[in-house]
Amino acid sequence: MLRHRTMKTWEPVIDCHRFSKWERLLRSTAYVWRFIANRKREQKKCGILSSEELQKAEITLLRMAQWQVFPDEIALLEDGHQSQKRLDGNSSIFHLTPFLDEAGVLRMDGRIGAAIHAPEEMKFPVILPRNHRITLLLVNEFHRRFRHANAETVVNELRQRFYIPQIRSVVRKETKNCQWCKIRNATPRMPRMAPLPSARLASCVRPFTYTGLDFFGPLMVKVGRSSVKRWIALFTCLTVRAVHVEVAHSLSTDSCVKCVRRFLCRRGFPAEIYSDNGTNFQGAERILKEQLRAVHEGLAATFTSTTTKWIFIPPAAPHMGGAWERMVRSVKTAMITAYNNDRKLDEESLQTFVIEAESIVNSRPLTYLPLDSGESEALTPNHLLLGSSTGVRQPSILPTDSAAAIRNTWNQIQHQLDIFWRRWIREYLPTLTKRTKWFGDTRPLAVGDLVLVVDEAKRNSWERGRVLEIVTASDGRVRQATIQTLRGLLRRPVSKLAVLDVA
Repeated sequence: MLRHRTMKTWEPVIDCHRFSKWERLLRSTAYVWRFIANRKREQKKCGILSSEELQKAEITLLRMAQWQVFPDEIALLEDGHQSQKRLDGNSSIFHLTPFLDEAGVLRMDGRIGAAIHAPEEMKFPVILPRNHRITLLLVNEFHRRFRHANAETVVNELRQRFYIPQIRSVVRKETKNCQWCKIRNATPRMPRMAPLPSARLASCVRPFTYTGLDFFGPLMVKVGRSSVKRWIALFTCLTVRAVHVEVAHSLSTDSCVKCVRRFLCRRGFPAEIYSDNGTNFQGAERILKEQLRAVHEGLAATFTSTTTKWIFIPPAAPHMGGAWERMVRSVKTAMITAYNNDRKLDEESLQTFVIEAESIVNSRPLTYLPLDSGESEALTPNHLLLGSSTGVRQPSILPTDSAAAIRNTWNQIQHQLDIFWRRWIREYLPTLTKRTKWFGDTRPLAVGDLVLVVDEAKRNSWERGRVLEIVTASDGRVRQATIQTLRGLLRRPVSKLAVLDVA
């Protein structure tokens, strides 16, 4: 299968670069040999390839790789002087003491020839050049044969038949170029941790002006002789980290609307409400807009009409809702602490129970307060909601005149608010400065990239898609994207998109 041109140059008939797998190259070579043999004899051979034909094709390919890289060494050894003395000391295989076997394949004359139970291929392995296409296809064949296993397994199996210089680096290179391994090991490339939104940094605003909403549960409640499920709607103030809880009878849109309406009546209308993409939240946004519009029309003569903006984070992006996800955990911990009985609660007890948990969470310190600090107590969300960490009224002396009392009471409230926000800016705000992860920059996602949509529940069947549109955040980094998949369009954060490096 080699066309002789000069003594030191051989031209291959088969172009190995047209093949992506060793077995295809091997069988194609075997069929070429069969075609040549059929042309020379009257009886034609057909059917499946025999082991002799495949073995002859393998010897042809091995010799082809050796002749293209070691032509001078093989030419000297074919002259009949199969001795290392004829080889140049500068040859790359001089230290291997090479020789040609009966089939003309270049092998290494090792030191274990006396081993009784070792096969001949292990005693005298075939010498292969490390960067030749045939060698790479052969390594890829072993890599796939052993199911993309540990690289040392592939190295061990190859060394039993072949000698490849720097074999571990060759195996690592082929593993890195394996498309199946790229897909299996693909992980999202996270951009630098984003700066906090303005909702987390807005000072001197009313509590729950910027609110995050989430549901958790269910909790089993005793109603008569049966048990029913109840959920907890958790409202989180994104600025002062206070919480407000409501009991929801179901996860339906109607139940969500009632929870939000109770919250609005007790805490006022937020400027922005953040939540995930639950279907109940999307329905609540639509119905609340219609109801709020009707309410505003009726009260327009008395109150200024305001609009609450409902913002949805991308689907499957819990890290973007970490402000309220963390509060869910805190409320659950407080509930476990406050109630450690296995007995089921009734409706009234559950309502009392969750409000007690709300009070516990709102009394937690936001900052660390040294013992020698001039402040009497650490800053808590209750300082803004109730005036102190536990809601206990502080004693005050007021003048007997009612007008002066009202005036001084108002001034006292404003003074307490000023103290809270000064301490919030001085003590709490600096704790938000440091990034905790995702420090470096990565290559941003681009339109046209082929990606895998990450789903932790089914690692081996991640959906593939192509990026149609990217969404850039305020810091200029790509943090969301719209993906075209077989099921349609999906909007996902970058943390759920693993870019595929297609070969």
